[in-house]
Amino acid sequence: MAKLLVIDDEANILFTIEQTLSSKDLSVITASTGREGIQRYRDEKPDAVLVDIRLPDITGLDVFKQLHEIDAKVPVIIMTAYSRTDNAIEAMRSGAFEYLLKPVDLGRLRSLVEQAVEVSAMNHRLVRIDSGEPDAEEGLAAEYIVGHSEVMQNLYKSIGRVAPQDVTVVLQGETGTGKELVARAIHQYSARSSKPFLAVNCAAISESLLESELFGHERGAFTGADQRRIGKFEQISGGTIFLDEIGDMSMSTQAKSLRLLQQQQFERLGGNTTIQTDVRIIAATNKDLKAMVERNEFRQDLYYRLSGFTIFLPPLRDRLDDVPAIAKHFLQDLALKFGKPTLYWTQEALLAMQSYAWPGNVRELANAVQFAAVNTLGDAIYPSSLPPECLSDYRIDSDRDFPEVLDYVQQLLDLGQNDIYRKVIQKVESILIDTALKHTSGNHQAAAERLGISRMTLRKKERESESDPDAPSA
Repeated sequence: MAKLLVIDDEANILFTIEQTLSSKDLSVITASTGREGIQRYRDEKPDAVLVDIRLPDITGLDVFKQLHEIDAKVPVIIMTAYSRTDNAIEAMRSGAFEYLLKPVDLGRLRSLVEQAVEVSAMNHRLVRIDSGEPDAEEGLAAEYIVGHSEVMQNLYKSIGRVAPQDVTVVLQGETGTGKELVARAIHQYSARSSKPFLAVNCAAISESLLESELFGHERGAFTGADQRRIGKFEQISGGTIFLDEIGDMSMSTQAKSLRLLQQQQFERLGGNTTIQTDVRIIAATNKDLKAMVERNEFRQDLYYRLSGFTIFLPPLRDRLDDVPAIAKHFLQDLALKFGKPTLYWTQEALLAMQSYAWPGNVRELANAVQFAAVNTLGDAIYPSSLPPECLSDYRIDSDRDFPEVLDYVQQLLDLGQNDIYRKVIQKVESILIDTALKHTSGNHQAAAERLGISRMTLRKKERESESDPDAPSA
């Protein structure tokens, strides 16, 4: 459960925020003075902080500065009753997550806190390269880039080479290949790792809002700009910004981004003061930027400035040998989440997943694992538990051993059972008949035809199964 620390000396505000935001996913803890809030932060380690600018002992700005000395990655939201307060602006320039005007819009606050908690999780959750061995110290507290194929080994080498170098990086790959995870790994292994990492999806924000989001704006810069806004390039100075889907950035925003890359300088919208910053940019796209340059859809100078170091992320279909390891990794996490710690993959299910092309890449695989974990009644996950589309290219090989049958035989042998031949045949027949009848909605004639036996034989096998006390249930 995520935690939010609220620091304010007005009891009614603390009560209102606690009652409004507390949920099964968020715990709200409070403090009425700055020093009490700092101590509660040390004790509770909340995911995000909401602090009033005016407190009875020290200012909210002092609280923010001390919290960032403890952990520069914690998102801090400033509250103020004064729309033109210089303190709130200064806090934003120093890296505060956002500031809100009192009286606080509770709907806006809820959305902002959700974003802050998400950013905090992204900043504090480690990214590791999967070694194939369990990490006893971190367990599942880290996210892993999984894969031991040759293309993944080359990817790891690229991350290791570029991470310490303070240069711009472009991640090229299809949707769902894990570009944000790789960007976080580069940041984590860089000299900026103690500073914040922020992801901005250029395709998810309109052209006008994206420029304001990145560069900020002055009061009166456009209709609705009733106060100065500090942009992400200024706010995150010292850290790393991940610009996802940079191919969707407008030409005007591209021009300002080019100057930022070249000189680390820019102006806010509606302003003429040059702002100096210090950010590392990692850009990502699933488009062919070179082809876009040829079609005059992307600036050539920005393309050359960005493409100093490009990392290509392979699609999952080019590394199908990694599918079992990735599937097992996702299942380990989900098994604990769903309270099914004994869930495991059968060899047949893993082979079925390796026969699929995964157009949605790792993201699609993660969704398929979740589907299978929910869709499985017992502990073993068979191909039938997977989403139907994942079986589109899967064909049963009649010459392949069936591991579930081998497992059953081995179980009977280990238990010292006798009459194993009859029991195994009975089990297989029972499964065959039950599955065929379910497939034909109980139509015995149709089931018999699909099985290649007579309807009379099918009825006889059913009676034998029902009358045999040792027969396993289907």
